[in-house]
Amino acid sequence: MIDHVSLQVRDLAASAAFYTAALAPLGYRPLVRRDTQIGFGKRYPEVWLNGRPDAPPVPGDTGAHLCLRARDEAAVTAFHAAALENGGADDGAPGPRPAAYTSYFGAFVRDPDGNRLEAACFPPSPERAP
Repeated sequence: MIDHVSLQVRDLAASAAFYTAALAPLGYRPLVRRDTQIGFGKRYPEVWLNGRPDAPPVPGDTGAHLCLRARDEAAVTAFHAAALENGGADDGAPGPRPAAYTSYFGAFVRDPDGNRLEAACFPPSPERAP
C-alpha cells in the first residue's frame, strides 16, 4: 500500500490554489500547511506539494503520473474542468479508456509545473452490473 506521494512545485501558493480546486471533486482538501509544504487528503495527507522555487519545469514526458480514484464519472469530469479553469493543461479529456484488466473512465491534466495527474473511476460494465 502506498502511504503518500510528493510533488515538487515552483510556486507553492499558485499550486495550492490549483490543487485545492482540482482535487475538491475527488474529496481531497488541504489538511496540513507548512512554510514549504502542503498536504492534501480526505482524512490523512496523501498528496504533498513541496515548494522548490528553483526547480526546472517537469520535462514533457517522464512517463510518470499520479492517478487518484474518483467516485464516479461526474467527479472525473469535474476534476478535469476545475484543473483547466485553474491553470492546468488538458492532457486527455474525460472519457472511457482501456486498461490492463478492465476499462475505466478517466481524465488527464498537467499542473502548472507539468506534473501529470489523472482521475479515474471504474463504473460497472453492463456484463458485470448487479
